[in-house]
Amino acid sequence: MQYDEVVLGRRSTRGFTSDPVPRELIEEILTLAMRAPSSMNTQPWNFHVITGEPLDRIRAGNTERNLAGVPHSREFRTGAEKFTGTHRDRQVQVAKQLFGAMGIAREDMEMRQDWVLRGFRQFDAPVCVIVTYDRILDGSDDTPFDCGAVSNALVNAAWSRGLGAVINSQGIMQSPVVREHAGIADDQVIMKSIALGWPDESFPANAVVSERKSVAEATVFVGFDD
Repeated sequence: MQYDEVVLGRRSTRGFTSDPVPRELIEEILTLAMRAPSSMNTQPWNFHVITGEPLDRIRAGNTERNLAGVPHSREFRTGAEKFTGTHRDRQVQVAKQLFGAMGIAREDMEMRQDWVLRGFRQFDAPVCVIVTYDRILDGSDDTPFDCGAVSNALVNAAWSRGLGAVINSQGIMQSPVVREHAGIADDQVIMKSIALGWPDESFPANAVVSERKSVAEATVFVGFDD
């Protein structure tokens, strides 16, 4: 694929087949992703790539704790508790797109709950990549920025190889569960999870293309001729 095809064609994948993903292919994708730039070449990122029984245990633990009302315990700063204004509007818009594709009515609380739980199960993907960073860098704004860069590179590299992925926070909201079953050391901070696998082409939400604001909305050009 050409670069434009990857960037413009990539979609967040939320429905996967059960087909396994070869370790060699994941290593290839990570090699590409880790060419991402980082502040002063610190490369703060690390990865725990989980599949099989350990991933099943994480899914079960996440689901049980959330249904039991155990408070979330994400390890990164989330800022405002709830989005407002334009940011909330964008959040609602993509939710409407996804629910519309899946045929989930606003008043269907059972189906809405099922959708939420899919996120806690890493969307039932055959592979989950946990992105962590070195705790000694905790508190730096550069470090989460760098983890975002490598995560973006990872999902694009995956797409270029025919794999689907979605970056999500639900899968790490119960961090003690993830830390235990993924064997994550105390010197790491859990940043994000990325569900990874072969896209299920029959899954309606996989066809959703989220809207983007325009360059004109996002950009101020200074010193250019009009």
